[in-house]
Amino acid sequence: MSESDNPTPVGMRLQGVQHFGVTVQNMDRAFEFYTEVLGGTEVMRDGDFHGSEIHNTILTDEEIIAADRGIVPATIGVPDLMGGTQRLDVRFVQFDNVVIELLQYRNEDQSQGSGDSFAEPREHMSPAYPRSMHICFYIRDDVDFNQFITDLEAESARRGMTQVKANRVTTVRTEQERRDAPGNANTFKIRQGKSDGWALIYCKGPEGEQLEFVQALDPVKQTFAEAKARHEAKRS
Repeated sequence: MSESDNPTPVGMRLQGVQHFGVTVQNMDRAFEFYTEVLGGTEVMRDGDFHGSEIHNTILTDEEIIAADRGIVPATIGVPDLMGGTQRLDVRFVQFDNVVIELLQYRNEDQSQGSGDSFAEPREHMSPAYPRSMHICFYIRDDVDFNQFITDLEAESARRGMTQVKANRVTTVRTEQERRDAPGNANTFKIRQGKSDGWALIYCKGPEGEQLEFVQALDPVKQTFAEAKARHEAKRS
């Protein structure tokens, strides 16, 4: 039997997750948050991408949708990379086990990293929408999770990043109620079932992006370790 008749399964050809990407409204603000607040390290930055190849690579599907609907592509957030009216800039930020890619689509008359995106930010940011994505960060086992959230909000506010707000486990319906919630209301801790030992909080980032912070203690920590070992065994 030839190799083509019995190919290596698709999933066995992967090396894991390389990065998560988030399109931002303001590149400098987002970069400051992910490097100076969350402590990531810059990998590289590049930009001024435009032309037909990059436009088609990223935006063909949206162009087809606009053509089918008979509408101007820009009305559904499609930048003109092909003609160069808009440009794409990227920055990569390294964390312990994953890379975050920040992308900004800006107008050509703006320099890299300055100004706002050419498109307006989305108004509906519920994580329940299909196609919504989030970036999840591990918190070390020895860190006080509730205090981490308090400090994250305070440090972000000090930098003018007022969008960085964590949800609470208690019911709040105003920003004042959110601020007044006790510190022990910051973290949802699961103490039973398969997820026993898992703690999480959902938080918006400086661009309105959905973030999650988690802590995984035993027994769920062991569950993940065993699954990782089984996965690595399949590849050996």
